[in-house]
Amino acid sequence: MYNATEHFTDINKASYANAVKLAALSLENAEKLVKLNLNTAKAALAQGVEGAQAAATIKDVQELFALRAKFTEAGVQAATGYSRTLYELSSEAQSQFSALAEEAWATYTKGVASWMESATKAAPAGSDVAVNALKSTFAASTAAFDQFQKATRQVVNLADASVRAAAATTQKAHATAKGKRAA
Repeated sequence: MYNATEHFTDINKASYANAVKLAALSLENAEKLVKLNLNTAKAALAQGVEGAQAAATIKDVQELFALRAKFTEAGVQAATGYSRTLYELSSEAQSQFSALAEEAWATYTKGVASWMESATKAAPAGSDVAVNALKSTFAASTAAFDQFQKATRQVVNLADASVRAAAATTQKAHATAKGKRAA
């Protein structure tokens, strides 16, 4: 006799394992973000102390302008570095979450397909139309999800390329402006 409970138990076990993986992944990425923010705060504090000490020793206006330029450039570099690292952490986390979602979907799809196969074999005579409708609905929803997943990957790749291009342009503009100031 067919026992649907076993199939649903297996699906639930996989869902539980994925929930645990999701929680661990979330904590791991939160830890990375907290570490980045703490390191950035420490660096900002050190730069502030250094700036205050340097400002206390200024003797004329030219030194003031040179100090201002030095700390402005350091601030821009720090902000750019922070943004770049934050983006890399976000991209890495997004990639990990996407891989987990794809793995979970594959496991779920496999479990439901197995359940449907067993249910089809145990279905009473004359229920072919209902079984075929169920299989068709499942196939259509799986195909729709796969298309959605493919479209999402394309959007993420386009956004990633755009952000990387913008970052490169910003760095190039900063280097050009720095070169003009030096000249």
